[in-house]
Amino acid sequence: MAYDFNGTEIATTANGYLENLEDWSEDLARHMADAENIELTDRHWDLINFLRDAYLNDNGSQPNTRKIVKAMSAAWGEKLSQKDVYALFNGDPSKVAGKFAGLPESKRKGGY
Repeated sequence: MAYDFNGTEIATTANGYLENLEDWSEDLARHMADAENIELTDRHWDLINFLRDAYLNDNGSQPNTRKIVKAMSAAWGEKLSQKDVYALFNGDPSKVAGKFAGLPESKRKGGY
């Protein structure tokens, strides 16, 4: 699979994750989300940026759902549940949002 983006073919894995982290951009993330009928809001970007920051600045860390819920609860000033963050991306936020964040596919099972 690959994304045709701005006249360039962006290589991905069989599951749609970027093969090269350096290919990522916010415009590409929007393109990827559009392909899955997801409109990225400020909350989506908060989560995407949280995942990118953790990966890039914490030795390749890929937070699980529990850490995502805690971080987004703090960022948004409200108590969230796992259901709230799953609803943003129609699935596991550590995996789906991680894909839009240009990160390697997480191999973990579950988030708690």
